[in-house]
Amino acid sequence: MARTVVVGDIHGCHDELTALLRRAGLRPEDLLVSVGDLVDRGPAPGAVVRLFRERPNSVAVMGNHERKHVRGILSYAQEVTRLQLGGDYADAVGWMRTLPYFFENEHVRVVHAALVPGVPLAGQPEELLCGSTSGARELAARFPGGHWHDHYSDAKPVVFGHHVAGPEPLVRDGRVFGLDTGACHGWNLTALSLPDRTLYAVPAAADHWAAVRRDWQLPVLRTRPWLDLAWPDLERALARAAPTPSVPAREWLAAVAAWAEHLRSLFPALAAAAIRAAGGSSPEQLRRHPAAQVLFQARGGRLDAAAVARRCVTPRRVLDLAAALSVEAPPLPS
Repeated sequence: MARTVVVGDIHGCHDELTALLRRAGLRPEDLLVSVGDLVDRGPAPGAVVRLFRERPNSVAVMGNHERKHVRGILSYAQEVTRLQLGGDYADAVGWMRTLPYFFENEHVRVVHAALVPGVPLAGQPEELLCGSTSGARELAARFPGGHWHDHYSDAKPVVFGHHVAGPEPLVRDGRVFGLDTGACHGWNLTALSLPDRTLYAVPAAADHWAAVRRDWQLPVLRTRPWLDLAWPDLERALARAAPTPSVPAREWLAAVAAWAEHLRSLFPALAAAAIRAAGGSSPEQLRRHPAAQVLFQARGGRLDAAAVARRCVTPRRVLDLAAALSVEAPPLPS
């Protein structure tokens, strides 16, 4: 008899997933279902996505982490996944857009985060099903001081993830199964087989999120738009990123801070270079110059270091003006 095997939040833990499927004895005829959150926080989100895309008889429901990628709301965990997937990222997100917000067959109902008992799945708010921030607020308003599954009374089992239950799954009355057992945090990855209602679990090899959070800090930092940040925004971004356990990231941030200070120290030199260029050029030459506006300002006696600072409000503005005036300026640290 073919089974339905539902796996809790995988979060990029591909090795644990393959070990779990071996332990559960997954067969080609068995339906494999993910509660969502295939990606983010773990070391191999691309491999997890490929497994669900390429294995026949597999389904994944939309988790809040997939939804963030689909909606382009990228916080740190999503930025890491984008870099991990590289050139495959856009294609993977395109596939995520096709994911359903729930799954149901004769054996089980599966959602990522929650449902409203007594309401057909097709009539449930998507935000509540996937556990988005607004969905969490709606859930709290509907069930103040309690849990939605306290009110679930149907005979058909319901399986969900999203809320880390601890190293062991949440099981109530043999009908309610919370399968997020913190695989990406170094605990366990858990699956439920149906209709036999057998639980399987494998331990995580490590606290993957702690390692990924540290190891990908510098690559993520390098993608930030440092060249186009206004000086106050750049200082705030440096301050926010500074408390990192990654030594290479700390060293790079220090280099960026020094680079930004160097660029701002060039304001007097840029003003002097513009004044020199304006004094030896005809009006026609000034009009053709890439720094024409600055040179006309200099010719009119209205240019000094403060005026350059008002114009050069980002590092890119400094670098562009320095290039136009042949003033040496260092590039963003690599």
